[in-house]
Amino acid sequence: MLAGLLDQVEPRREEIERAWTSARAAAVRFDNWSTWVDLDDGRTLGVPLTWFPRLRRATPSQRAGVTISPSGLHWEELDEDISIACLLARRGDMTVANATVA
Repeated sequence: MLAGLLDQVEPRREEIERAWTSARAAAVRFDNWSTWVDLDDGRTLGVPLTWFPRLRRATPSQRAGVTISPSGLHWEELDEDISIACLLARRGDMTVANATVA
């Protein structure tokens, strides 16, 4: 029975993975603890600001300076770039060694 299910799913694996990771950001907002990213497929991602130290230290005005691109989010003033693929994979700032994630 399991083998039959796997036979049905395996041919569609690439299609499923592409659909999962091809989403684009539609909007970005913040609260005191999190970054919220609305995706064009209807999902909303919430990630702790501790994942991205530059955003955590930024002022609300600096955070509002985000530019949304097909591949992700960019803050020119903060020199910060975050890909949607990175958020979907639950990865924070990979440039900070031993970062504490809350």
